[in-house]
Amino acid sequence: MFILDKILPYIFVYIRPFIKWFLHTFTRLSELQRICYGARSGASRTRQVERSLYLSKKPEIKHLLREMDEAAEYCSHEELMQFPVKAVAVVQRVKRIKPRIHPDFAGLFGSCVLHIWSYKHLMHEVERLRSEMYDADNLEHEQKLLELWKRLMPDEDLTGRISKQWQDIGFQGDDPKTDFRGMGMLGLENLLFFAREYKEAAHHVLLHSRHPKLGYTFAIVGINLTAMAYRLLKNGDAKTHFYNLAQAIKQPCSLTHFHKFYCYLLFEFDRFWLESEPTNIMDFREIYQNFEITIIEALQRDTTIFKTNLVVENV
Repeated sequence: MFILDKILPYIFVYIRPFIKWFLHTFTRLSELQRICYGARSGASRTRQVERSLYLSKKPEIKHLLREMDEAAEYCSHEELMQFPVKAVAVVQRVKRIKPRIHPDFAGLFGSCVLHIWSYKHLMHEVERLRSEMYDADNLEHEQKLLELWKRLMPDEDLTGRISKQWQDIGFQGDDPKTDFRGMGMLGLENLLFFAREYKEAAHHVLLHSRHPKLGYTFAIVGINLTAMAYRLLKNGDAKTHFYNLAQAIKQPCSLTHFHKFYCYLLFEFDRFWLESEPTNIMDFREIYQNFEITIIEALQRDTTIFKTNLVVENV
């Protein structure tokens, strides 16, 4: 079976042109048309469209992909929304798809293009935040850190910027800036979004983290989950969730959606941690790895979309 798994992709590369010719001859539809008309909307369709595009040997399509890949890094929202228009025009010309005969193709294919390249744009946005190191001399950075404290501990004033109080919300020492080294400003932005947008859930999770027996370091765990969300985004596992979400809400992938994805992970990890009944914080790595496996397994199902309403059932 191992050998078969290794050689099948190579066999497929050689027979793919024949399969495409055969299906085109009998259906009179291009591969992209067959995918758009036949595949389930959301992640299933978008992944197949993405694969088909990147396997294309047509010079015009290869050039189109290079252009959009390069533009995705710094494009504005308005420019991103023009990607489907450009892609549809090129593909219809190259594949000789007549809009009058196939009026539905442009909308179906265009949606997939928007999902694919808004995800790529999101990866660049997330990478820029991760690469931005926390700077104590940056007033905006400092203000966001202090806002995090105020939102998580509204009834307790911080006695000073350097204080042991930071450990009450799960930082390792007296100065939280050192804990953001791995994930940069992305770690802080994730935590702050959770505290801002999911106030009840944030206090619910923070309360659990301070449990005398089952507690854990809230902020440090939060930053570790930023690392998990980042990995899932970069390696493509998270495409299932983001493609399905983009299809469901009829919007491109965005940084807000990434923050909500992170909030889901943090909220669900808290539940997973308590259900695992850890002996102490030394069990963190094993539980964290098991949680990541659970998330990856869920993302391997084409229909997965994580609900981010984060309902607090009990405290």
